[in-house]
Amino acid sequence: MKDKKTYKPCDLVIYGALGDLSRRKLLISLYRLENAGLIESATRIVGIDRREGGSPEFIEIARKSLDEFLNDKVDESVWERFSARLSYLPIDLTQPEQYLKLNGIIDQSSRIMVNYFAVAPFLFKSICQGLAQSGVLTPEARMVMEKPIGHDLKSSKEINDEVAKVFAEDQVYRIDHYLGKETVLNLLALRFANSIFTTNWNHNTIDHIQVTVAEEIGIEGRWEYFDKTGQLRDMLQNHLLQILTFIAMEPPVNLEAESIHNEKIKVLKALRPITVYNVDEKTVRGQYTAGYVNRNEVPGYLEEEGANKKSVTETFVAIRVDIDNWRWAGVPFYLRTGKRMHHKRTEIVVYFKQLPHNIFKDSYLRLPPNKLIIHLQPNEGVEIEILNKVPGIDENLRIQKTRLDLSFFETFKKSRIFGGYEKLVLEAMRGNPTLFLSREEIEQAWIWIDSIQNAWAKSSEKPKSYQAGSWGPIASDLLLDRDGRAWEG
Repeated sequence: MKDKKTYKPCDLVIYGALGDLSRRKLLISLYRLENAGLIESATRIVGIDRREGGSPEFIEIARKSLDEFLNDKVDESVWERFSARLSYLPIDLTQPEQYLKLNGIIDQSSRIMVNYFAVAPFLFKSICQGLAQSGVLTPEARMVMEKPIGHDLKSSKEINDEVAKVFAEDQVYRIDHYLGKETVLNLLALRFANSIFTTNWNHNTIDHIQVTVAEEIGIEGRWEYFDKTGQLRDMLQNHLLQILTFIAMEPPVNLEAESIHNEKIKVLKALRPITVYNVDEKTVRGQYTAGYVNRNEVPGYLEEEGANKKSVTETFVAIRVDIDNWRWAGVPFYLRTGKRMHHKRTEIVVYFKQLPHNIFKDSYLRLPPNKLIIHLQPNEGVEIEILNKVPGIDENLRIQKTRLDLSFFETFKKSRIFGGYEKLVLEAMRGNPTLFLSREEIEQAWIWIDSIQNAWAKSSEKPKSYQAGSWGPIASDLLLDRDGRAWEG
């Protein structure tokens, strides 16, 4: 049996430790890593925020967060170990001189400093300046950035330029939590470890691919933030494009970060531009109206608290994406994402081409295509839809659609299935950049998204209405219908 690999412990410093992201995601993920025995014994977690107080108050807040947001009951023995790692330091993040306090608690001789920016991007510059002036950083130090990294290419470059003044590119870890999900990572294994898919993953065999990220939730009190962002920039620019790059990229030389980043960038560079000349035929944007989700009545987007009644911000986007390279020539990718949808669902559906000749006309006038369905959430797993003979001794040989189901929870019962944040926080602490985004990836994505955003800005078309609890505007169905296709489900 292999010995467990050891990693150098770290001082994980969370800026914005009392904020929503820290309380709902980071502290929960860190507790789960503690429970799994995956945090090095000497690692410490330092909370930084402007509120006055000390470690006892922070530990109390952390416990309340676990009681409120952890799905399981807190294990007291795990909590005892976890809480012993926690400490707190009050710092006004806008005051560079206050970062000198870090010198009194960061132990650079035995631990690596990992700086987690769980704050709004406008504070990144102040934090970087404060860290630089404090003298606390070493070449081994890392920083972790949360999205959004800008709202367009220009602002993204400005943020990355400020960070680059203090941290080298190999010290920067840009998070997209979808890249920590088991089923997204499984795309690498599925595609590059199985000849049945590796040899059939191209335009010769695949008809088209659909990616759906549907949310039941609405704005959840974030109306002002969301209205300045919209679904295109909030979800498609990062989550869906990252999924797309994993589906479409060429085999990397190895599993090192540089190899994977290089192949993903090639995909982003090959995306066919969407401009004022083709935006109406390639995209659909929508905005939800009042309706019912899970039998509960919900307001429309313009009826949410604090809403501007004249807003034309989209809460739904559907796009036909074409990738101009040899592998994917003629294979459309249909992406859709929206709020207040029928139910929560994130999945990839790969439609294989239909056979040219059908000898089973008694069962189907046209043979339905085989499908590979990858469920990212809520029920992680993989299904393959094939045609199979119906058992029986009738004289006619009848066939029907059958699904081969690989549920992660059923198949890997003895393995713990983690969420995206746990994996990414762990990899940041261990210093593995493979699952994080490079600066070039971010900027290539913005180049493509900016073109769409600019085309919409010049259009007189407003977002199409769709009722909350539906699958989006009728126009999104027409996007596929005119290509002779339909959305899955």
